[in-house]
Amino acid sequence: MPDSLPPRAEPRPTSFERHGITVTDDYAWLRDAGYPTVEDRQVLSYLEAENAYFEAWKAPHEALIETLFQEMKGRQKEDDRSVPVKNGDYLYWWAFQPGAQYRQWFRKPVAGGEDQLIFDEPKEAEGKDYFRLGALEVSPDGRLAAVMADDSGSERFTLRIRDLATGEDLETVTQVGIGGPVWSADSKAVLFTEVNDQWRSYRARLHRLGSDPAADVTLYEETEDKGFSVGLSKSQDDSLIFISTGDNRTSEIRFVPAADPLTEQVLISPRRENRLYEADAAHGKLWILTNDNHINFRIASADPAAPGDWQEVVAGSDDTYLRGLTAFRDHLVITSRVQGLDQLTLRDYATGEVTRIPFAEASYTASLGSNPEFAPAAYRLFYSSMVTPATVYDYHPAGGTLETLKVTEIPSGYDPSQYTTERLLLPARDGKQIPVSIVYKKGYRKDGSQPLFLYAYGAYGYAIPPSFSATRLSLLDRGFAYAIAHIRGGDDLGYGWYLDGTATNRWNTFHDFVDAAKGLNAAGFAQPGKIAIQGGSAGGKLMGVVANTDPDLWGAVIADVPFVDVINTMLDDTLPLTPGEWPVWGNPITDPDAFKLLLSYSPYDNVKRQAYPPMLVTAGLNDPRVTYWEPAKWVARLRATKTDNNLLMLKTNMGAGHGGKSGRWDNLRETAEDQAFVLTQLGAAE
Repeated sequence: MPDSLPPRAEPRPTSFERHGITVTDDYAWLRDAGYPTVEDRQVLSYLEAENAYFEAWKAPHEALIETLFQEMKGRQKEDDRSVPVKNGDYLYWWAFQPGAQYRQWFRKPVAGGEDQLIFDEPKEAEGKDYFRLGALEVSPDGRLAAVMADDSGSERFTLRIRDLATGEDLETVTQVGIGGPVWSADSKAVLFTEVNDQWRSYRARLHRLGSDPAADVTLYEETEDKGFSVGLSKSQDDSLIFISTGDNRTSEIRFVPAADPLTEQVLISPRRENRLYEADAAHGKLWILTNDNHINFRIASADPAAPGDWQEVVAGSDDTYLRGLTAFRDHLVITSRVQGLDQLTLRDYATGEVTRIPFAEASYTASLGSNPEFAPAAYRLFYSSMVTPATVYDYHPAGGTLETLKVTEIPSGYDPSQYTTERLLLPARDGKQIPVSIVYKKGYRKDGSQPLFLYAYGAYGYAIPPSFSATRLSLLDRGFAYAIAHIRGGDDLGYGWYLDGTATNRWNTFHDFVDAAKGLNAAGFAQPGKIAIQGGSAGGKLMGVVANTDPDLWGAVIADVPFVDVINTMLDDTLPLTPGEWPVWGNPITDPDAFKLLLSYSPYDNVKRQAYPPMLVTAGLNDPRVTYWEPAKWVARLRATKTDNNLLMLKTNMGAGHGGKSGRWDNLRETAEDQAFVLTQLGAAE
């Protein structure tokens, strides 16, 4: 415990009534009325006091943090570089210089020639607390780049056009961009999306190079549903530009020729509630992935002249969850998941013959890597497992062979034979089987005597892959097992697995996590009070719920930028993400049952007089996804309510957003701080 007393936020009771229920809120004042500008001195003073309390805890543990940081840094190659990717006449790659926090981006002609530095992140980040390169899109003629960068963490990106020959910025297009820009085929125009004051990606625009940005053409603006977000993409064959709009459950897509994006847009199919679809183009056809008649999606084709007439190509399946497609010249490459494991298959256009790319391990994650060309000589793949470092392959379809291009190097040394990974199926209280991926160092005693680190997310259909982590080795080498619970709310076992953890089924997610922990205890991986848990954003909400419901299970809790003030956020349609969240969680404004359900688990509203485990909570002052006041209010209420003397800390990044600090070493040091917190609280520190 720090020698100083923890900060106390002054309670200023307020209340409101909704659907006949009164909700109290003692810490609403921590939301600065001027947000996204935060200048209220009382708010800032409280956040600064919490940060000082965190620093006071850190002080006696700096040696441990430094040891962990140096271990983690020693596992990262300081002069790491990516495998070059061919795109047109050039090979492109990034590289780190020794000691650098950020990447440099290079290219050179395929025919031979000098390396050309086309973007220098360290130079761009100089003097800034935060820097994030959002996009670097080279024009089709290779002369220019559309560069999107954020220097505050607010995820409002400035879009500039850069001359690659001189390195000079020619013009600034927008300062509120989001997503990836798309070039017209003639390299004379760039298409981009913008966010409004509520950080909603609400429109797609076109900028003609050299023209006044005030004269930019709005191609599409979402006015029908304020929960929808607008996006842009280009077909793999570069013929079409897709303008999409939608939310987590419904989508709608239009397209224009890349050669003339101002021509009349073609709507593929009008939005239909709870139907998702995405599209690519090749060989004069649209290729469509949709869940219109099967929960695990199907693949169809359509004539661009009749885009709504979908002809089935691959039927939906209870066993195979179709997740994505890319229409290359020679194959339709399909990403899917079978029994929770990633699959990559190549489908021949003419014969329909399907080839599955084989992988040797029983548990792994695999995906398409960077494949910008329509007709690559081989398909670039990314592979990893909990014991196998990230590996880049080229798959050669002619011979059916995998060529290893890069295995992530661990400079300080790593012997995979010293570690074991398992995939368990553990029972949930309703009879479902919860997959859990786990890794530990050989010699781990499954008698409950050693500590366990358990991670999960469980939201938005996002599956946490069973992949390798070099930072995780610091825990494994200190006797921990590390587990990932593939709980409902993610799409690990199919789209239905996602739906079973959302809306009225949301409690399944929280129950699954608790039941997975109890199952791991029963299997000898830990015991109550010896489990450290972590989750971020919606996973931070998970941490808040299970800390309220089962505090005795956990020995330490890390909640990163947690979505914990659920009722207040979901009632406020002026916040960035709220309207788009209603299809996922329910709309408490109009639906009394949704209100009661959200209130039943909202971590902030369910803090109670009981003992809580040690907790480390993080926030980002500029975070547009989970606003800083959610974790701040939650910690304030916990401090005023809980009955124990266990450590509770709030760390707010005052110059960053949702993802924490941006430099690779700064980010690594934050991970070292997290692990030091876990080690000290579980009594496992050296």
